[in-house]
Amino acid sequence: MSLAGNLKTVSFPDILQLLASGKKTGILEVKTSTRQKEVAFKVGNIIYASSVNSSEDLLGNMLLRRGKITKVELQRAIDLHKQTGRQLGTTLIDMNLFSKEDIAECLRLQIEEIVYNLFAWEEGDFFFHEGAVPQKTPFLIEMNTMNVVMEGTRRIDEWMEIQKVIPSDEVIIALSAFPRIGRDELTISIDEFRVMSLINGENTMKDIIYSSPLSEFVTCRSIYKLMINNLVEAVGKKEAEPEVQEDEEEVLLAIAFKLYNNCFFRIRSIVDAVLGEENTKFVDFLSRYRKGLLTFFTGFDPDLENGPSFESYLKTIKNIPEEVRIHKLMIELQDMLSEQLEFVYQLLGSGVYKGVVSKIKKEIAEPLAVRRDVVKRYSLDDNFYKSIKNADKMIKAIRG
Repeated sequence: MSLAGNLKTVSFPDILQLLASGKKTGILEVKTSTRQKEVAFKVGNIIYASSVNSSEDLLGNMLLRRGKITKVELQRAIDLHKQTGRQLGTTLIDMNLFSKEDIAECLRLQIEEIVYNLFAWEEGDFFFHEGAVPQKTPFLIEMNTMNVVMEGTRRIDEWMEIQKVIPSDEVIIALSAFPRIGRDELTISIDEFRVMSLINGENTMKDIIYSSPLSEFVTCRSIYKLMINNLVEAVGKKEAEPEVQEDEEEVLLAIAFKLYNNCFFRIRSIVDAVLGEENTKFVDFLSRYRKGLLTFFTGFDPDLENGPSFESYLKTIKNIPEEVRIHKLMIELQDMLSEQLEFVYQLLGSGVYKGVVSKIKKEIAEPLAVRRDVVKRYSLDDNFYKSIKNADKMIKAIRG
């Protein structure tokens, strides 16, 4: 079955009904220039959905917004997920943070929100990949597509009424100083109460939607009901804050500073643990780096107060001509890391060397995740892994 086109000519509910009535199996891809979502079907029923290039529907974000998990727990889970390659949902179960049933229910909510979001799309290209199946999905949740169509259509009708009342994103919402209820008693839902707790006279619509543990639709519906019951009101627009121009080069330099200092500290810590702090062989070896930019990558704990100064490092590197400074820093750090790894192998053997490589790979997870766009643009991650490859090549040459 070939099914392709644009939502301008065929509505999303019509596509769902066609796939459901035909009992189709495959993946429906819907995308615009900035967004892309996929919905998987099995014999006409929805079994999975994902946002390809958006974080709005990610499982971790959803759990965090709903207060099901702390930022620390989520970061631990993400780090472990990256190290093992296992799906985040499976990792959360392995960490005993959730049961399989909990994750399955969260995934169901995630799938529903992704699909219901598509009901509001008025344009976007779609293509049905018949027979395709979702890859690396921990759970598949079977949902009756026609029930989804009915609920989605109901939401769209309700959404049209909601949009007539709620203000735009930049408008501040506050509790009404003099509520005009018009009756002795008023009942509000749990959802409305939870949203009401976010309304403080300073948060805008956008702030409330972002902070809400509920979906965007449920949050906006709650604000709508609170407004028509005169419990909350719009009190003006928030003044736009002056946009701060980011120095992308400084962002990169900060990431490199943290990443390599963490790695060199980890190498030194492991060598000291094996040889004892009184052993001078490795310290003598490190003396070769007491010049130029490399003096700021000492191998000491970067969190100590008397550790290397980022401000001094930045001032020194700014003295290098702009067109070559990043290249010079990356080459020197790459060589320094390769040389240290080779020395560890020669000094302590294959077992310790492999342990060091494993440890420093874990060290880079957090610094590299800070700004993936900058890291990729300047190939910082590739540069790091090239150091390890160079060390491996040298060690193979030594072994013969």
